[in-house]
Amino acid sequence: MNSKKLIGIILKIVIGVASFALIYWRIKNDFTTENIQILKESLFSFKSVFCIVLSILLFPANWAIESYKWMLITNQTEKISFKTAMKSVYAGVCIGNLAPGRATEFLAKIHFFKPENKLTITVLHFVGGMFQLSITIFCGMLALFLRSYLSENVYSLMNVISISISAVVMLVFVLILFNINRFVSWLYQRFNRENYEEVKAIIWSKKLIFQLFSFSILRYMVFSFQFILLLYVFHLNVNYLHLLISIYIYFLFTTIIPMFSVIEAAVRTAIALIVFSDFGLSNSALAIVAILLWLINIVFPSIIGYLILLKENLNFSSFSLKKQKEI
Repeated sequence: MNSKKLIGIILKIVIGVASFALIYWRIKNDFTTENIQILKESLFSFKSVFCIVLSILLFPANWAIESYKWMLITNQTEKISFKTAMKSVYAGVCIGNLAPGRATEFLAKIHFFKPENKLTITVLHFVGGMFQLSITIFCGMLALFLRSYLSENVYSLMNVISISISAVVMLVFVLILFNINRFVSWLYQRFNRENYEEVKAIIWSKKLIFQLFSFSILRYMVFSFQFILLLYVFHLNVNYLHLLISIYIYFLFTTIIPMFSVIEAAVRTAIALIVFSDFGLSNSALAIVAILLWLINIVFPSIIGYLILLKENLNFSSFSLKKQKEI
């Protein structure tokens, strides 16, 4: 194991341990008889059940949008149906839990494509993810600017560091997306240095880029709305602009902070406890909201993906990037 990987693993472990410690420190005094009764009343009222059920019903819409984007991205290499695209995406969510940063997600997604196309599809998976990430980074960075502007301590160290990091990341995304063909060629060579001519056949038209950005924005609105619904379970009473700013900052930090799947719920909860600390909600309520959102948008789709994979004829060659030799 090289030093970079070791440092990355240590960093993720430290983040996980720190997250668990923060959660314990924040909620250890929350579980009094009175607070538990308030949580029960909040969770089991008609309004709360309605908000939770509606949030759950939105997760198929969330992943349907992602599946349609996936179908658009892969169409030039291999035409697949929307149903197959959905199978590919759900299977990817499931397998993505096996590695930090969901790095193994593509292994399941390429199973649904012809062997000769798997290498190109792998490259398209990483490029496609850039569109959704760029929306998350842009909205999060804009939210950080607004929070800093509205804050009494505009030039605090935390604000300056957060905005600086977000600006750098956003600049990288902009440079990549405006030079997408060069980036795709470079990425393809990382997987296969010998043959990358077929990538040149992929045309990233203005129409396709517009569609990918539009559906990425729509998907971002869906899971933002899910978060709003879950926060309102606990009778939230806050300025709507302040709410959106905090939600966008939350999604930014859950995107840029490295984490293992096994500690993902803890890290997401710790971030929620920090970002929404001034909302007047108890720490236990914030923890429940973060965990519910994680269950709805990651665990439930992972279960569906697992059921899909059970029906598939899987073997080691299914996950191989090597092309079959021509007869």
